[in-house]
Amino acid sequence: MGFYLVEQILNGLQLGFLLFLVASGLTLVLGVANVINLAHGAFYMVGAYLAAALVGLTGSFGLAILLAALATSFLGLLAEAFLLRHLYNRDHLDQVLATFALMLVLSELVRMTWGSQPVALSVPAALAQPLRLGEFSYSTYRLALIAFGAGVSLGLFWLIFRTRLGMWLRAAAANWEMARCMGVPAGALYKLTFALGAFLAGLAGSLVGPITAVHLGMGTDVLILCFVIIVIGGVGSIKGAFVAALLVGLVDNLGRAFLPSLFQLVLSGPVAASLASALVSTLVYLFMALVLVFRPEGLFPVRMR
Repeated sequence: MGFYLVEQILNGLQLGFLLFLVASGLTLVLGVANVINLAHGAFYMVGAYLAAALVGLTGSFGLAILLAALATSFLGLLAEAFLLRHLYNRDHLDQVLATFALMLVLSELVRMTWGSQPVALSVPAALAQPLRLGEFSYSTYRLALIAFGAGVSLGLFWLIFRTRLGMWLRAAAANWEMARCMGVPAGALYKLTFALGAFLAGLAGSLVGPITAVHLGMGTDVLILCFVIIVIGGVGSIKGAFVAALLVGLVDNLGRAFLPSLFQLVLSGPVAASLASALVSTLVYLFMALVLVFRPEGLFPVRMR
C-alpha cells in the first residue's frame, strides 16, 4: 500500500508538471494578449505528432522533441500573424469562434497528414527500463519527465520574475495600457507570447507521446484541464498555474487510484463501482468549485486591465 501510494503521488506530479507546461502558455496568452485561444490544445496535439514523425527521421528522441517544439512555436507565430492579431480588440466571443475554427482546421490537417489511427511514440531506450529501489519499482521515463518538468518550470519562473522580458510580461498582464505608456513594445511582446505559449504546448505534447498514444483529439481533454487550472490558479498568474497544475494532477490521479476502493468499503460492489466511476470523472471540477467557493478569483489572482 505504501509503495502504491508513492507511485500514484509520482504519477500525479508527472501529470501536474506536463499540465503546467501547457497551462502556462495558455495563461500567458490570456494574461498578456487577453485572447482566449481554443487552438492551444491543437498545438499540443501537433507537437506530439511532429515528435512521432521526427523520431523516425532523426533517430534521436531528444532532437525530435526539440525540433517538434520549435516547429510548433513557428506555427504559433503564423497563427498570430494571420489570425490572432486581428482578434486583440474583439470581444471574447469572436476570439472563441475564430480559435475554435483554427482548432478544427489544424485537427483536419493532422488527420489528412497522419490518418485517424493512433501513432506510436516509443520511450527512448535509455529510459525504457524501470528504476528499482529495493522492492519499489517505477518508470524511469516518468521520473525523467518530473525532473525535466521541474527544470523547465524553474526556467520559466526565472524568465518571468528575473528578466526584463518577464517584467514586461507581468506588467502587461497586470495593466496593459500602463505598460504600453511605459514603452513596452506591444507587437513584439504579442508575437513572443504566442511563440512561447505554442512552444510549451508542443513540448508537453511531444513528451506525453510515449505515455499515451498520439491520437486525434488528444488536445481537447488537456485544453479543458488547462482552463480549470487557470480558473483555480487565477487568470494570468504563472504562480497560480503552477500550484493549480500540481494540485489538479494529484487530485485527478489519486482520485482515480483510491476513490473506487474507498467506496467499496461502505457500499456494495456494483453500486460502489458505478458511483466511483461517475465521481472520478468530475473530481477535478468539484475541486475547482470548492476552491472558487473560498477564493472566487483563484488562488493567486492578478489584477487584469
